[in-house]
Amino acid sequence: MTTLPTVTVSLTLAHFFQVLGTSAGTDEVDFYSFTVMDIKDNIVSLEKYRGKVSLVVNVASHCGYTDNHYKSLVRLQELLEDTKKFNVLAFPCNQFGKQEPGSNAEIFNFANEKYDVIFPMFAKVNVKGPNALDAWRYLNDKSGVEPDWNFWKYLVNHEGKLVKGWGPWMDPDKLFNIILQTIKKANTADSNSTDGKKSRADGEL
Repeated sequence: MTTLPTVTVSLTLAHFFQVLGTSAGTDEVDFYSFTVMDIKDNIVSLEKYRGKVSLVVNVASHCGYTDNHYKSLVRLQELLEDTKKFNVLAFPCNQFGKQEPGSNAEIFNFANEKYDVIFPMFAKVNVKGPNALDAWRYLNDKSGVEPDWNFWKYLVNHEGKLVKGWGPWMDPDKLFNIILQTIKKANTADSNSTDGKKSRADGEL
């Protein structure tokens, strides 16, 4: 009897969630619909950031833009921390010039030891092409442009919708005003939602 060869397929947990992506219907999908891995290999639902504004960035440790961008991103997070409505979300990527070659642990140590980052960092991913992380593919599709270098930046509003994107030539410090405007819209939406709930409750009395 002929024995067929056994093929073993091995999927890492990260790849499993890359394939899984989101269970939401197509019409309901937004950036916060996806599940990713953080830089310490924990499973994270981006749903936890819903209601907040996010600046999503593909970072690299050995790029000409590294020093200025990390310093500016940390500064933005510090300036807007009290709003409780903003996060930089950093995704390391080695696709551009192979300038992020280290392991997740090495990347995390570099960012913390040199820049004392206070924003969330995620596992190293692809941000363009057929193997791009689903959350990044969503942003690429909505913007109509794929990142072509490190430190591409996407501003995402409180509903998980893309507001605007910029390449590495845009200094993050210059995004303060548009981020603040987007945060104010999030606060207005919260206020309207609270007022609506109060009105409904009053009507039931």
